[in-house]
Amino acid sequence: MTATTAEQQHPISVYLKVWLLLFVLSGFSYMVDFYQVQGYLRWTLILIFMFLKAGLIIAIFMHLAWEKLALIYTILLPTIAILVLIALMAIEADYTFLTRLIYFRFV
Repeated sequence: MTATTAEQQHPISVYLKVWLLLFVLSGFSYMVDFYQVQGYLRWTLILIFMFLKAGLIIAIFMHLAWEKLALIYTILLPTIAILVLIALMAIEADYTFLTRLIYFRFV
């Protein structure tokens, strides 16, 4: 084994710890349904657990945590830009919907 291959290998304990953390986060996701949490709290918790699990999978199992910063920005910045645009469209859709409700109610 050369010095370059030894640097590229990661200890199995990292993967086992992340796997255990994913298991715990999935348990928390399940508990949101088990305890019948409702409303905005439910969706907030589901989204938080979903993003945490996705981030762990991308960082550790897809080896993004060990990549160069330029590659990380190349992957994450367009994704973040799309999420921002989706949020802006949702805000505009709510505004349009509420405006139509007000207009059709009073006309």
